[in-house]
Amino acid sequence: MSDNSADGPLVVVGAGVMGTAIAALAVGHGYRVTLIDHSPEARAAAPDTVELHVRTARMMGALPAGRPLGELTTAGTTDAAAGACAVIEAVTEDPGEKAAVLAALAAAAGPGTLLVSNTSGLPIDEMADALPRPEDLVGVHFMNPAYLITTVEVVLGPRSGDAAAAEVRKLLAGLGREGVVVGDGPGFVTSRLLHRMINDAIEVVHEGRAAPETVDRLMRGCIGHRTGPLATADLIGLDNLADSLRVMHARTGDAAFRPSALLLEKVRRGELGRKSGRGFYDYEETTL
Repeated sequence: MSDNSADGPLVVVGAGVMGTAIAALAVGHGYRVTLIDHSPEARAAAPDTVELHVRTARMMGALPAGRPLGELTTAGTTDAAAGACAVIEAVTEDPGEKAAVLAALAAAAGPGTLLVSNTSGLPIDEMADALPRPEDLVGVHFMNPAYLITTVEVVLGPRSGDAAAAEVRKLLAGLGREGVVVGDGPGFVTSRLLHRMINDAIEVVHEGRAAPETVDRLMRGCIGHRTGPLATADLIGLDNLADSLRVMHARTGDAAFRPSALLLEKVRRGELGRKSGRGFYDYEETTL
């Protein structure tokens, strides 16, 4: 068994797109991982999804060569976080749900256990209000797909403790990730800049000025954006994008973050991007 698993499993909560990708990253780096989700269907699907992500990462040379894989187990309740080396919360971008999950995890894991919220825009100090020990909480914004993108945004809230900051650096080193530390606030750096641009790109399509393919072609060719904003939106998940924009709009009052009506209509129709097979583009296979 890898040394990464010596101190107990790494617990990941939420077996959706981000949770399974983070679990795959950890398994690929030799961690024992407990993946928690209250949905029996999500738990049943998770092992195959994580295995697919690990195979994809290996084919792309994104995992350490020759390192044995860690083990994955699943659980249905937060009680499974007892004895964890660290806990990563990766549930939907809903403030109330995240706070409730983090409070339950803090109770199960005990004082001094590193609590990580994988959030794209919710202020860390806001979620810390729900915890008996806010100093245990830090934010890490893993990008999708987490098993391929090696840089992450690390958010230290005003009450994040020195011990938690040291532990998250240790964890990210074990996962082969470079953490870039930023200050707390709605959207942090990446989402505050990127989501505003994506929302504007959606409005351009909504106004009929250009098709999604045209917008992305221009942004790739003229501006150097690697994927284009609308392909990026499909990768993020249009429901997740809408949730993040709502958070930033509510907390900043900036009208630029009000989700585009076209975005909200696509979410209502279930066109959520790659994970649903259709967003601004159609996808025959959804493997990310």
